[in-house]
Amino acid sequence: MSSGDEVSQTISKKSKKPQYSRFTQQELPACKPILTPGLVITTLISIGIIFIPIGLSSLSASENVVEIVDRYDDACVPSTGNDEAAKRERLSFIQNAKTNKTCIRNLVVPKKMKHPIYVYYQLDNFYQNHRRYVKSRSDRQYRSPKYEGDTKTCDPESEIDDHKPIVPCGLIAWSLFNDTYGISTKSNPVPINKKDIAWGSDKSSKFGSNVYPKNFQNQDPIGGGKLNESLPLSEQEDLLVWMRTAALPNFRKLYGRIETDLEANEKISVVIQNNYNTYSFDSRKQLVLSTTTWIGGKNDFLGKAYITVGGICLFLAIAFLLTYVIKPRPLGDPAYLSWNLNSAEL
Repeated sequence: MSSGDEVSQTISKKSKKPQYSRFTQQELPACKPILTPGLVITTLISIGIIFIPIGLSSLSASENVVEIVDRYDDACVPSTGNDEAAKRERLSFIQNAKTNKTCIRNLVVPKKMKHPIYVYYQLDNFYQNHRRYVKSRSDRQYRSPKYEGDTKTCDPESEIDDHKPIVPCGLIAWSLFNDTYGISTKSNPVPINKKDIAWGSDKSSKFGSNVYPKNFQNQDPIGGGKLNESLPLSEQEDLLVWMRTAALPNFRKLYGRIETDLEANEKISVVIQNNYNTYSFDSRKQLVLSTTTWIGGKNDFLGKAYITVGGICLFLAIAFLLTYVIKPRPLGDPAYLSWNLNSAEL
């Protein structure tokens, strides 16, 4: 064998060029539609005909949702001004454990509300998506008692003064929402069912049934609500709902469900314990009572988006159709397309 052959064999062995295949060279059979005026116009009309009815039905379903929204943070404190003195007075009121924070709000049902009626609390200008806040938790500690001391990621709410771990640790749990609502009609209490308000996966997987609160809210400053130390974390559903942090600064979280109907024009009385401090960072609190339909709660965006896209498609279809009729252009011969030429050669 000559030296030239040996060199060529060595080069071929070292070559990283992949073996030819139609897959690697993207030569597999594929659908390559020709965008003729008829096809484009038909497609746009089809999208418009499909999207607009979906949008109208979504808007109709959203309009059928009956919703009561009541902002109570300003009404449930002694001062409502915006000057510095009023802000200090509100802050002093909410931070004083001895003040009576009971607040009664009278609401009127605008339309008949069929059960289940969902009770939410809404917070505005509350940034649960802050990086330090979101990372201040220990999922391993929440799942198993053997990781009780795993609090490195929970600062500054990881341990109490004598270095005993806080369970559940972290800023999210520490800031647990603790306003309460009691609803009645004509002096008859309306029960609020607080069972099964959290995600099933949170109860079964993320929070342990043998992990109990310890040293929680036992030192100053106290952030929010307290927990029942005789119940495992998986059964404290208010905590589970709160721990699923919101992506946006304005959000609602489920408080409970009302299992009875409320009639139109019926007057309801809501007794609120206004405990949660949103006054130090200018947040707002609202109580929301809402029914649902097949689309969920009240949400006009989805319906408007479908109608907008469908309307734009119909408008473009009409514009293309008029252009094609008034000033048509000759179509090219598809026989000269590259894939047609290749198939003809074969």
